[in-house]
Amino acid sequence: MISVLRNLDMVFEFKNTIPKPPMAAKEMYGQACSNDEVTVNTWREKWIGQAEANHKRFGSFKDHGIGTLFGINKHKPAIVIGSGPSLQYNVDKLKDAKKAGILLISCLHNFQYMVDNGIEVDYYVSLDAGAVVIEEISEGGKLSHAEYVEATKNSTLLAFIGSNPALFDNWKGKVHLFNCPVPDKEYIERSAKLEKFNTLVSTGGNVLGAAMYIAKAIFGSNPIVFVGADFSFSYTRKFHAWPSKYDGNLGEAIRCIDVWGNSVLTWQSYYNFKTWFDWVSTQVPGIYINCTEGGLLGSYPEGNIAQIKQMRLEDLVRMYSMHEEIRHQCENPSDDERKVLF
Repeated sequence: MISVLRNLDMVFEFKNTIPKPPMAAKEMYGQACSNDEVTVNTWREKWIGQAEANHKRFGSFKDHGIGTLFGINKHKPAIVIGSGPSLQYNVDKLKDAKKAGILLISCLHNFQYMVDNGIEVDYYVSLDAGAVVIEEISEGGKLSHAEYVEATKNSTLLAFIGSNPALFDNWKGKVHLFNCPVPDKEYIERSAKLEKFNTLVSTGGNVLGAAMYIAKAIFGSNPIVFVGADFSFSYTRKFHAWPSKYDGNLGEAIRCIDVWGNSVLTWQSYYNFKTWFDWVSTQVPGIYINCTEGGLLGSYPEGNIAQIKQMRLEDLVRMYSMHEEIRHQCENPSDDERKVLF
């Protein structure tokens, strides 16, 4: 088990690297999108109905649009933070990443975990339309729901226009809105009747996908660094970094090989999400670094794909902050310090 092994100071090594995924790009995209029709048919009416309610609240989507943040992180790194179980192993390093000037963009589900660990996230992203996103603000946290709601006043939320309206009742900080390229004529036509709002965020069907798209396509970030992007259960069958109602409730799970070469369980839907990210890394120019230190991103039984570099978060942070180690001798060249970095 990874937690026990780490306590014994044993080191996991990433698998060998393979030049590309063992699947054709068309096949990968088809698998990633295989549940789209079911999702659209299930959520269409709720998306539209909630968009109508949210339009009444905000008055104008454009006036609160995410487009006002265009290019804010151009040519700089960004860490997008998922809610996978491996997050518990390197969450403390996110403080160092923040000190190094790296932008942090997190799934909203991590809100309580970031607050409890003293991590100052720049932006939280919410995509889901269900009421579950509201309870997730505090699920597994040390404080009450009301206390976490109060803590949102200093944070910024990036949210889908079809989000549950109650989410905005539970958010006291700034809000920026986006639409999604839903592959459905009825959704496109009916949402356009409310307001033509085409600041779109492609998602791959999941909130971490939305966070990545925002970081790269709208903010201009490069490289994109992933943390907490497991897309699988932990070795002890945990679903998040904190105690969760999903722990151990695997249902119809499939067995896969993680970035270390070990066997883990996941759901088919989560494997599809992982495949979408892998597809993006092979089709969209950019530097992609996975600092999850676990899980399935970029991993296949044959090895880890070269398009997504596997790295420990500690090493990534040092890469952007190592110059600070010789600050003293640069600012005080007459002192006796004679350190060199390499």
